[in-house]
Amino acid sequence: MSELIRIATRQSPLALWQAHSVRDLLLNQHPDLRVELLPMSTKGDREQSTSLAKIGGKGLFLKELETALLDKSADLAVHSMKDVTAHMPEGLVISTLLERHNPHDALVSNHYSSLESIPDNAVIGTCSPRRQAQLLRFNPTFKIVELRGNVGTRLKKLDAGEFDATVLACAGLERLGLEERIAQSIPAEQCLPAMTQGTIGIEIRDSDSHMKQLLAPLNHEPTAIRSEAERGFSATLNGGCSAPIAAFASISNEEITLTGRVIALDGSNMLETTGKAPLDQAQALGEKLAIELLEKGAQDILDVAAIGLSA
Repeated sequence: MSELIRIATRQSPLALWQAHSVRDLLLNQHPDLRVELLPMSTKGDREQSTSLAKIGGKGLFLKELETALLDKSADLAVHSMKDVTAHMPEGLVISTLLERHNPHDALVSNHYSSLESIPDNAVIGTCSPRRQAQLLRFNPTFKIVELRGNVGTRLKKLDAGEFDATVLACAGLERLGLEERIAQSIPAEQCLPAMTQGTIGIEIRDSDSHMKQLLAPLNHEPTAIRSEAERGFSATLNGGCSAPIAAFASISNEEITLTGRVIALDGSNMLETTGKAPLDQAQALGEKLAIELLEKGAQDILDVAAIGLSA
């Protein structure tokens, strides 16, 4: 009988799309395998009435999947990398990163085609402190309202008139065949993406050398290098997924360029830095730029944001 590989995944349509993509890639490389999906409901999915910052951050989308890995009821878990905490649980590792898709944020609105066209005092729904901070920096009069749920839920609330606009990841909308809902791909100058946004990661047990071997052909090295820089920046700031932190890396001419930001939750202050390094120093570059912002007062901004998010 052929070998069975079990993939732990969240139950949302986007998470299932990602898990099916990994399954198809695995079968393309290893046609003799059998691959089974194990859809799971996580605490982050179940508790929709409270902001993520108050109940533990985006790591709540991972715990059940990671438990399945540790008790060996699953062989791998598939994640949106922007949901993955900077520090991994003992015994687990992100072994594989698929090629990054569109990393930018999307403005979604039935009335406005760009941030510039949205009037003062417009109501914008988002659950992301990073997006909130940058939206308010762009226009301090915007009214930011908590908006959680999967992509479909958020679009239904927008279409029902609860908000003038929302901001979602371009990659998620494109993967679900909802490109037509993107009113604007927001320039990074206005809204720098989240660390590793648009990237699918595969988590396994660190001791599972066989699974590492099976997954090796799926790893996209340029994406992995960019991820090292962005996650190095976040980890050094100790900025969980619920902090107003942004970082975006690009590769050109055998060099990696990284831009990082720490933004006050109300948009009133922003620290930004950019640097370059050889590709083999990607993580060190992220750490260096984070330290640079800490020396300029980033911790004070993050401390105030943490108080505001937990209030």
